[in-house]
Amino acid sequence: MTPSGYRRLILTRHAKSAWDDPTLEDFDRPLNPRGRRSALLLGDFLASRGYEPEEVICSPSVRTRETWQRISDATLEVRPELRFEDRLFHARPEVMLEVLKTATQQTVMMIGHNPGIADFAASLPARAPVDPDFRRFPTAATLVVDFQIDDWSEVEPGQGSVMDFVRIDGR
Repeated sequence: MTPSGYRRLILTRHAKSAWDDPTLEDFDRPLNPRGRRSALLLGDFLASRGYEPEEVICSPSVRTRETWQRISDATLEVRPELRFEDRLFHARPEVMLEVLKTATQQTVMMIGHNPGIADFAASLPARAPVDPDFRRFPTAATLVVDFQIDDWSEVEPGQGSVMDFVRIDGR
């Protein structure tokens, strides 16, 4: 939980998806076994650090939904409000910011896709984490960033303080 006057964003790229069925549309691709393991491990990591969203805004694709389902299988104390947002499917950073500004809870998780999520993540903090993978924002990467604002409508790029950045590889 974050104190009053703060908002916390947990920004997550979906876990590794399967490419073994060429007949599936991009939207319909599920997670592969590595991705399922990564998402479950990510849920455990978030719970162990106390990063528990009160609201989840998720792209409606199969792989993002499955990523959230696996994350939520962790022992989370909070059961968040869940919203599937069509605009997050392959969203540009400015669209992701618009969607974030509609959030209503203090701690929000957004689950989306590259390339937009990498650019969005890079735009948020005043200082980016020192990590060679941060700009790439690989699958199952998660940025936890705090903002000194009272309402999500006030969030702007470059305002955030990085609390954590993690890359989970379920190999």
